[in-house]
Formats: sequence, C-alpha cells, structure tokens
Amino acid sequence: MSSEFVQYTLADGVATIRIDDGKRNALSPQVLREIYDAFDQAEADRASVVLTGREDVFSAGFDLKVMNRGGPAALRMLRAGYGLPARVLAYPYPVVAACNGHSMAMGVFLMLSADYIIGTRGDFRISANEVAIGMTMPRVAAAVLRNRLTPSAFQRAVTLAEFFDVDSAHRAGFFDEVVEAGGLLARARAKAADFASLDAAAHKASKRLVRAALIRRIRYSVPLDLVSALRQGIRRGR
Repeated sequence: MSSEFVQYTLADGVATIRIDDGKRNALSPQVLREIYDAFDQAEADRASVVLTGREDVFSAGFDLKVMNRGGPAALRMLRAGYGLPARVLAYPYPVVAACNGHSMAMGVFLMLSADYIIGTRGDFRISANEVAIGMTMPRVAAAVLRNRLTPSAFQRAVTLAEFFDVDSAHRAGFFDEVVEAGGLLARARAKAADFASLDAAAHKASKRLVRAALIRRIRYSVPLDLVSALRQGIRRGR
C-alpha cells in the first residue's frame, strides 16, 4: 500500500504502520485517512499491527493549520480523529503502539487505543494538553484516558494538563514497558509476533466483550464533542 504520509509494510503476519509527515506527525485530514486505510489493509491481511511514528515524535495531535482555518474541513478532521480510537480499539487482531518520542493531545489518544504500548527512553514528553491551550477535554479523550491511566494520573492529565516524562508516563499507565530507542521497533515487532500466536477468535471476542461499553461511549460522544468544539470555537482547540 502506497501513501504519502503513512507507510504500510507487512512481514510474517505483522503489519507496521508508520506515520511520517516529515515534521511533527500532525493528524491532518489526509494523514487520518491514510491511517484508516492502513488499518483496513492490515485487517484484510489478518495481521497484527505495530503503530509507530518518526524519529523523536509519535504524533503532536491534530493539524493546527486546519484547526485555525475552521469550517467544514476542521470539523471533518475532528470527526475522523475522534472516531479513530474506536477503530483501533475494535481492531480484531493485536495492536502494539511503539511510541518513539513526544506524543501530544490526539496523538496520545491514538496511542492509548492500542492493546500494548511501548515507550522510548529519552527526553520526551507525553501530555493531553487541552486544558493548557484553552480547550475543555473532549469526552472521547477522557474515556480513552480513563481506560488506561491510574486514577490519580487521569485526574492530573485531564484537569491539569500535566506533562509526563518517560518514567512518570510509564508509572501512570501510558506505557506498558519502556525500552532504549535503538531497540524499539524490534521489541514492538517481537511482541506483535508473540501476540499473533494467540487464538484469533478468542482474542477478538474477548476484546469486544471488555471494550463494548467503551467503544459505544466513544461513538456516542463523537457528535457531542463536535458540538462542543463548535461552541468553544474550534480555532482555539487542538
């Protein structure tokens, strides 16, 4: 599969989806479409997935240029972004997120939708920084954060827009493990290959069982979050 900003490779039943816009991996409308397409291709290939970014950034969140212009394009971007966690959470095969650097806002919510998350040692920051930039935390984002973080970290992330370093992010629940940068992709692919040995039908059924309420909540929340974005003024949001 050939795309401009999202690279898809398949080897030994593991699909690697790599986001690379050459900058901060902003989740623009085109990048979001390419991520959806990559997951569709991976599902058609019945592959476990490694989702990763570029160099020292996983994703900085929504594309601020599109957000600042407002209008229908910004709303379409928000709709696609807010719906993406449900797509990843419901993906029928294992998903490993390999976070190779900074992850902010919508980038965090995408990362936290994976089944297993590996962080990278380094001077990196993880933050759901909506409150810091004048935006009420979206319902979708709060649901994804609550699903992964410890209660105290959840409160600090949502209400105080705390910036977590790698070690504190690990303790908070953003990461399941942390590795040295040079070993990140190899470790992620090894975990994805290990998870691929699980019974596929049981994995799919169990995932849907325990996540059904969360996925319903996300899908129900998307239109509400779009209304909230309009009321707040999407030019202020991220």
